[in-house]
Amino acid sequence: MTEAVSTNFIHNIIEKDLENQKYGDAVLTRFPPEPNGYLHIGHAKSICLNFSTAAKYGGKCNLRYDDTNPVKEDMEYVNSIEEDVRWLGWEWDKRLWASDYFDTMYDAAVELIKKGKAYVCSLTADEIRAYRGTLKEPGKESPCRNQSVEENLQLFEDMKAGKFADGERVLRAKIDMASPNINMRDPVIYRIAHAEHHNTGDKWCIYPMYDFAHPIEDAIEGITHSICTLEFEDHRPLYDWVLQEVGWWPTPPQQIEFARLNITNTVMSKRYLKALVDDRVVDGWDDPRMPTIAGLRRRGYTPEAIRDFCERIGVAKANSTVEVSLLEHCIREDLKMKVQSRNVIENPIKVVITNYPEDQFEECEIENNAQVPEMGTRMVPFSRELWVDGADFMEVPVKKYFRLFPGNEVRFKGAYFITCNEVVKNEDGSIKELLCTYDPETRSGSGFEGRKVKGTIHWVDAKTAVKIKIRNYNHLMIPNEDGENVLNPASVEETFGYAEPAIADAQPGERFQFFRHGYYIADSKLTTDEEKVFNRIVDLKSSWKPGK
Repeated sequence: MTEAVSTNFIHNIIEKDLENQKYGDAVLTRFPPEPNGYLHIGHAKSICLNFSTAAKYGGKCNLRYDDTNPVKEDMEYVNSIEEDVRWLGWEWDKRLWASDYFDTMYDAAVELIKKGKAYVCSLTADEIRAYRGTLKEPGKESPCRNQSVEENLQLFEDMKAGKFADGERVLRAKIDMASPNINMRDPVIYRIAHAEHHNTGDKWCIYPMYDFAHPIEDAIEGITHSICTLEFEDHRPLYDWVLQEVGWWPTPPQQIEFARLNITNTVMSKRYLKALVDDRVVDGWDDPRMPTIAGLRRRGYTPEAIRDFCERIGVAKANSTVEVSLLEHCIREDLKMKVQSRNVIENPIKVVITNYPEDQFEECEIENNAQVPEMGTRMVPFSRELWVDGADFMEVPVKKYFRLFPGNEVRFKGAYFITCNEVVKNEDGSIKELLCTYDPETRSGSGFEGRKVKGTIHWVDAKTAVKIKIRNYNHLMIPNEDGENVLNPASVEETFGYAEPAIADAQPGERFQFFRHGYYIADSKLTTDEEKVFNRIVDLKSSWKPGK
């Protein structure tokens, strides 16, 4: 086993177990998603934690589907889960299904009945809830609680044989209706569901509940450390009770809880996200506004950025909320040294250089990434008519505005000094074009050492520009007056822009920095040879600071 250094409380527990040889030298974890939706950024934290922990200690991590509820599950979700795990850079040791253990789970339930630790109950779900009691008052025993073992065995067999309708009977663990932990007040461990199962077909019409199935799955697979989120902390006594009372595993796995991930401006409920998809509020599970891994991938996030984010937030015992700006910081940090820059103009304004020959054409050399000289340079067309960004011109400039305005001189990046002389307007008062002049002595790279200018702006050649579709994304959720997340009505702005001709070769999934705008990706679904559609991954300005 490789030497490891503790970085969080979970690793401290594992290292103590290794020292005491509780499980020998074995470290076996698992990632156990329910295939009832697409994974989101919260699952990414769990994926990275389980797989990286196993890797750190020379162990293994299984991918196991918690497919005990056939009504809500679908193979579409299975396929998406596997794509997400692999995209994040992990590979499981075994791919397993909870449903493969249905026979063993049934036998374990029978074992509990024989030991007088489980009984078949005829109370309705509402009645069970009413009998359960409150945090201050103990529960009331079911009239079925003291049935004989023989009667319970027969009733459970009748449940399995399909003699009861959905909800007509359940199997409950017989624990303590006065327990201060409500989860221990005779919880339901099997229910009836006459539904076709993707794996077992119509073999079963009874299915185990998660709290019963999960510890048995872990034990069968030899999981050593069952890492789950904090909401299962109150369920741990039941986890341990099931393994102890069934009694088949001398060294059962242990459940360890960590704080789930909460992020500002983000909702991470599969039920809510599914509703957004079903109600067509968003364009599918991989809509670039969605916090799903598929959505983040299409948005342009990289697996390296998400893994970096998960590592930065660490593992805690108490729930807290992480600023979404940290996630955005991670993708900026990853992309700034990886991607090339391109000139792209939004809200375009035409510039006509009146003293530039009408039939003249030249190319200007511009670096692909100013921070990475090894990425080289590219040649960008330049001629008499150009496009500049609407944000780079003000007819009446505010104080300390150093870009283009009447009478001011700026540098066109990689080209010349340009002076704005006149604003030509349309009949409606909108700007038609800016009439400018250039100084041919000031070409970039010429060694010109004369006057200085304070502003540098980018541009594209009007004749060769490629028109592209741009989708500028904002947060899907924003806080209302009460601080609760609500849908942002301005979560996406679709516009167009003019880009330098090199953008015409962009392939789906290719990322660029649009100079002074942000990082963008050619949409994986909508970009074609005929039309280029770019999603804004993140803008250039970061509000996150270390230690914030």
